[in-house]
Amino acid sequence: MTSPTISVIGLGYIGLPTAAMFASRKVKVIGVDVNAQTVETINRGEIHIVEPDLDIAVHSAVTEGFLRATAKPEPADAFLIAVPTPFKGDDHTPDLSYIQAAARAIAPVLSKGNLVVLESTSPVGATEQLAAWLAEARPDLTFPQAAGENSDIRVAHCPERVLPGKVMQELIHNDRVIGGMTDKCSDAAVALYKTFVDGECVITNARTAEMAKLTENSFRDVNIAFANELSIICDKLHIDVWELIRLANRHPRVNILQPGPGVGGHCIAVDPWFIVSKTPEEARLIRTAREVNDAKPRWVLNKVKDAVAQHLAANPEQTAADVTIACYGLAFKPDIDDLRESPSVEIVKQLTEIHSGPVLAIEPNIERLSPEIAKAHLVDIGDAKVSADIHLYLVRHRNFTTDHLSRPQELDICGLYRS
Repeated sequence: MTSPTISVIGLGYIGLPTAAMFASRKVKVIGVDVNAQTVETINRGEIHIVEPDLDIAVHSAVTEGFLRATAKPEPADAFLIAVPTPFKGDDHTPDLSYIQAAARAIAPVLSKGNLVVLESTSPVGATEQLAAWLAEARPDLTFPQAAGENSDIRVAHCPERVLPGKVMQELIHNDRVIGGMTDKCSDAAVALYKTFVDGECVITNARTAEMAKLTENSFRDVNIAFANELSIICDKLHIDVWELIRLANRHPRVNILQPGPGVGGHCIAVDPWFIVSKTPEEARLIRTAREVNDAKPRWVLNKVKDAVAQHLAANPEQTAADVTIACYGLAFKPDIDDLRESPSVEIVKQLTEIHSGPVLAIEPNIERLSPEIAKAHLVDIGDAKVSADIHLYLVRHRNFTTDHLSRPQELDICGLYRS
């Protein structure tokens, strides 16, 4: 593909960095997002998310005219779909409505020879479903599921596999799994991504590419569940779980991850359920790991209740309303602003509902609290150190050091004092 115009549908944590990366290679990129404020922000050369180096890349791309944002898709040579794939309800059924909406949005501007790539992490079969929605909307064009290698439109799945906080580097250097619905679909996708990817583009089929991303995150989820379960066991047996893991990991073939308040983010906390939804009878270990990690916030809340009770026993003149709880960290991992599926947010939300005293939130990467935890008070480290009675350490942000915080004996859920 020579000097293509690329359209990126969805300008969030993956779509915007991907758009900026293509634009940095002097490729014309049209970013599409339904949020008008996001579109306006990007067209000013600014960003609406926290990601190192992204602000510089977007400003340069917009200033030089290679990146432009809009609310409505326009004709392009390739369309990359990077929209959310949440759940429909409490039963963890995948919600593909955002992908369907993206398909309907781009269908009117598709033309023969276009490539459509689904980057959104999706349950197995989502790429085929995307192609079906496109074919339904554009009966004048042919698609791989019916025309095979001779289709007018190429369709592929290429899941992102990047670490928040290092997205700009990992987009370039990480290997990419390319799953085309046909060989020609895969070839077209490889040619596109090689615009900026230095890592290897490994070709497979669409279903295997979908399953590869789900498998990677399920593997990590199971490992974290093991660590979280160990932390609960060790607490009951009066063993320091951090020391235990450090010692166990000295074995040359053991690599236990670190426990925490649960698992968050739109990948590890979500993707395993996509496997369970397709194979509920077979995915027993994956389901159990999810249940262990989803239950960890409740365990943390019980530890907070115990700490409050101990404080009141030592201060009989006080009531629960007099006890201030400080929660350090809301993001789902250190040093980012991403609160999606964050167990820390759920913990703070529950505390504001069950605790009659003040609940403080310390999160240096955001400027305001989301509506679900609006009852908490967003404060800085200094205020929390002075006014809080209970200190709950949930995320190991660089800003949180043992020099700044106090009372290391109280509820170190993330191992801050074991670093």
